[in-house]
Amino acid sequence: MSSEEEKEAAAETSGENASTENVVKRILLVDDDNEIVETLRYALESRGYIVLIARDGNQGLAMAEREDPDLVILDMMMPKRSGFLVLENLRRTRRVPMKVIMITANEGVRHKAYAEMLGVDDYIRKPFPMDKLIGSVERLLADE
Repeated sequence: MSSEEEKEAAAETSGENASTENVVKRILLVDDDNEIVETLRYALESRGYIVLIARDGNQGLAMAEREDPDLVILDMMMPKRSGFLVLENLRRTRRVPMKVIMITANEGVRHKAYAEMLGVDDYIRKPFPMDKLIGSVERLLADE
């Protein structure tokens, strides 16, 4: 048996593989801008997250309900259903709130206040430095 195989066997028998530390976190990214989607997907996958993609609000809501991700990154302005309507629905229908980061190019103070009233976990204005979003993702997923 190679040393790698021995380590895997030891981990299996010690129960390390059942540890929650080894569970890969799943992030649902809901945005209609392909450039943003691909940039965020690359940044998140390079940090070991599984990234699920939805291109509009309806698809995002359906995937959130079906896939039950650990975190949703949600654009505010999208076709078919806005990020606000998705967030409202998630907050109204889920017994345990899903963690949500809303991203938007909108500068309006009222929009941010409304998102916070709905219980968004973080609100980030575009354009943003990638480390700001990654920091928010890591903080929110560390709380679990």
